[in-house]
Amino acid sequence: MKKTLFIVDLQRDFCAGGALGIPTADAIIPIINAIIPKYDLVLASKDWHPFNTVHFEKWPVHCVAETSGADFHKNLHSDRIDHVFLKGTYNRDDGYSAFEATNSHLNTYLKDHGITEIDVCGLATDYCVRATTIDALNHGYKVRLITDAMDGVNLSPGDADRAIDDMVQAGATLITSSEI
Repeated sequence: MKKTLFIVDLQRDFCAGGALGIPTADAIIPIINAIIPKYDLVLASKDWHPFNTVHFEKWPVHCVAETSGADFHKNLHSDRIDHVFLKGTYNRDDGYSAFEATNSHLNTYLKDHGITEIDVCGLATDYCVRATTIDALNHGYKVRLITDAMDGVNLSPGDADRAIDDMVQAGATLITSSEI
């Protein structure tokens, strides 16, 4: 069985100074870079929005396809990522979950590669990490959340903590990077 890491949306627009930046997000990058070599397979997702999506009625314009804001953070060791799943690509699509990717189907990819367990990290705990994790659990995967390698938007105080509680109630387990 391949030890698999899934990095959710570690893109420039979600990090400090980005269009929808989480001020403390840059702190998880060295943690993720340190754990990447411990995995046989490293997968990632990216928001890849069209400029005219209805998603921007709820959120500031961010991660528009083919822009620098949609790129992985410059300090992420993205050369070790084996496959990237693009989501939120349609005008009427929020694309929170990587299972909604349109360039390739995540569930099919995982099954084709014999993956049954996934360690998840990235941004944002209370949106895309939550949606991807819940969908993974609903598809029957065992999911471990790397709690020191993810960060939340926290529009309301405690949103990320509530999202973690939701994911644990759905069946995810919590670990830290030192437990990998």
